[in-house]
Amino acid sequence: MPDAMTDYLQQDMECEGLLECFHGLKALDREVFGVLTDADEALTVDEIAAVVERERSTAYRSIQRLLGAGLIRKEQINYEQGGYCHVYRPAGGSEMAQEMQRLLNDWYAKMGQLIREFEDKYEGTQPESPLER
Repeated sequence: MPDAMTDYLQQDMECEGLLECFHGLKALDREVFGVLTDADEALTVDEIAAVVERERSTAYRSIQRLLGAGLIRKEQINYEQGGYCHVYRPAGGSEMAQEMQRLLNDWYAKMGQLIREFEDKYEGTQPESPLER
């Protein structure tokens, strides 16, 4: 992951890189997200764990990070004979894009404020001219 803004601006990015950039997702999170977007139907934790070849608890933690980031949705399936299970599917593309735009706007406003504070703090500092030495 790049360390500085200039590093981000100079690297080639794909749209999937936004998931890591905006939400700090791990490689497994991106893999789980890919499994869900490629699936024809919602999947259970056990089904996801089998596809990514990880323990159920590891897949569940990844799912929790994706839920927290608003990238997937959880649904409850009720069985006729009683009981239920949860299944997961990706959130809508527009919904995810709007959330990333909101995060970007918030970040932009915060950076603008910090730049103004930086300018106010250092506005009076001028490099010494050779004649003043």
